[in-house]
Amino acid sequence: MSDTKEFDPMIEVAIANGLIDAEQVAELHDEKERSGKTIRQLLLDGDFVMEDDLLAMMAAYQGCEVIDLSTVQIPQTVIKSVPANVARMHNVVPVTSTANSVTLATSTIIDPFIMDEVLFVLAKDVTYVMARESDIRSRITEYYSTDNITVSDMLDNLEGELSADISLSETGDDDEEGMEELAAAAPVIRFVNLVLYQAVTDRASDIHFEPFEKEFRIRYRVDGALYEMPPPPRRLALPIISRVKVMSGLNIAERRLPQDGRIALTVAGRHIDLRVSCLPTRFGESVVLRVLDQSVVSLDLDTLGLPDDVLDLLTLDIEKPNGIIIVTGPTGSGKTTTLYSCMRRINKISMKLLTAEEPVEYDIDGIVQVPINPITGNTFPMVLRAFLRQDPDILMIGEIRDLETVQIAIQASLTGHLVFSTLHTNDAAGAVTRLVDMGVEPYLVSSTLEAVLGQRLVRTICNNCKEAYDPDDETLRGLGLGRDEIGGRPFYYGRGCEVCSNTGYKGRKGIYEYLRIANELRELINDRKPTLFLREKARSLGMRTMREDGIRNVLDGYTTVDEVMRYT
Repeated sequence: MSDTKEFDPMIEVAIANGLIDAEQVAELHDEKERSGKTIRQLLLDGDFVMEDDLLAMMAAYQGCEVIDLSTVQIPQTVIKSVPANVARMHNVVPVTSTANSVTLATSTIIDPFIMDEVLFVLAKDVTYVMARESDIRSRITEYYSTDNITVSDMLDNLEGELSADISLSETGDDDEEGMEELAAAAPVIRFVNLVLYQAVTDRASDIHFEPFEKEFRIRYRVDGALYEMPPPPRRLALPIISRVKVMSGLNIAERRLPQDGRIALTVAGRHIDLRVSCLPTRFGESVVLRVLDQSVVSLDLDTLGLPDDVLDLLTLDIEKPNGIIIVTGPTGSGKTTTLYSCMRRINKISMKLLTAEEPVEYDIDGIVQVPINPITGNTFPMVLRAFLRQDPDILMIGEIRDLETVQIAIQASLTGHLVFSTLHTNDAAGAVTRLVDMGVEPYLVSSTLEAVLGQRLVRTICNNCKEAYDPDDETLRGLGLGRDEIGGRPFYYGRGCEVCSNTGYKGRKGIYEYLRIANELRELINDRKPTLFLREKARSLGMRTMREDGIRNVLDGYTTVDEVMRYT
C-alpha cells in the first residue's frame, strides 16, 4: 500500500497542474486514511478543483478525451458488448464497439494492470474516454440493472466455457504451466471478479474458498456470520484458487506450505485491499481473503461508537507518557481498528511511533510499521528488542502471545514508553490474570498496566424491517432486569427483508467495558486475586460490564437480546 501512496496518479495530476503543494500531499493522504475517501473525491470535496476541470486534467494524463456521457445515445448492441459484471466491477460504460474494438467511458485513471485484464477479458482493443462519475454510475444502473448476472448464473456457463478452452483433466498437480493457463482463462477471471465484486458490495469482511473431497465451497462472512454461495463444481477448485494466487503474487506451484499474500484492486470505484492466506489441506488449498475496505472502516476514535464516558477516559489514558494499555476480545471483535484509532489520535510530528503487526493491515502516515514474519525469524520479541534501540515514544504490539513479548513490553513501559497491545480474553479483568498466568510477577503488572478495554461487535437491527415488541418476564430475567428498570420501553428485532438478506440485521457496532487500574485494583493484583474479585472491585469503582453496555444498546434499539446474550 505504501507504493500506492507514493505513485498515486491522482497526486501526480494534482501536483502537475498546480492544485496542491508538497505539504498538502501529506494532508490529503492523512485525510484519505481517516475518511476512506479517494484522493479524487478529496480534491473535489476540498474545492481544490471543479469536476469538469479535473476530468480534463485526468484525460490529458491518460492521453484521451472527455465526453458528456449524459448526452450520448448508446445502442443496445454496444451495451451488450461489455458484460454487466465487467462494467460494474471496473465502473466503465461502453460508448462505441466494433467486432475488434471497444471504447469505454470511465471517471478514474485506469491502473495498467486493470487495463490488461479488461483487454484480455473482452478480447478486443480497448480505448478510454473520461466522463463524470455520476453519469457513469447512472448509466451502469440504467443499462445493467436488469442484467444482474449472479454467481449461480455464471456457474451454469463457467465449466462449459472453461472446458472448451482448456482440458481440465489434462492439468496435473505438478503442471505449473497448465495451472497458469487455467488461472488466466477469461471465464475464470470473470468468475473470480464477480465473487470479489459481490463480496465487497455485500460488505463481507472475509471470503472463504474451501475445497473438500466432493465439493468446493465459497462462503462470505458478513456482520460476523458466514453465508454460503452457490458452490462451483469441485473440479473448478484448482483454476479458481490458482487465479486468486496469481492475483496475490503467490507461487501457484507451491501447495504444500502455507503462503500469505495481498491483492490491491479497485471495485466499483473503491480501492480495496485483500489479505490472502493459503493453507494446504488434505483435499487442496483452503484460501481466505480478509477484505480491508477503508471506505467502510473509520480509523477515527470519535466514530468507533464508544460510550461517552469510556471515550473520555481512554482519551486521557492514551496521552500518558508511559504504561501499558491493552484491548481485549476474540478474533474479529475490532481490536486492531481500536488500536489504529488510538495511534492516529496521538500521532504527532513530535512523537516517534512504532508498530509490530502480523500483518500490517492499514498504512498510517508518520508511523513506522513493521510486519512480523516468523518464517524469516522476524518475531515479535526480536522486533521489539530492535524497537527499543530506535528511540521510540510509543509502541504498538499486534498481540501479546508469550512471556518474552510481555516482558519486553513491561521493560519498555518502565523505561518511559507508552505501549499498546491486544490479548485474547473473555473480558477486561481476565486480561490482568492472563498476564500473571503467563509468568509475569504481579507487582510488574500492577505497576505498568494502565487500562484494559474489553470489546465485542454485535449485529445491529436492520432499520428497514425493524419492529418493536414488549419483552416477556423470562427475557428480562435472562438479562437480569426488572420490568420497572426498562421504564416501559419496547425492545426491537428485525423481521427480515431484501435489504438485510432476510437476516434482520445490517451492520455491527461495538459494546465495551473499560477497566482502569486504580490503586485499589493494584493491591488486588499484587495479592494475586482471581478475575472475579478484580471484576467486582472494578464494578464497585464504576466500571460498566459488556453485558450492561449491551443491555444499554438493547434499550436504545440498536441491537437484539439474542445478540447481547450470544456475545456476553
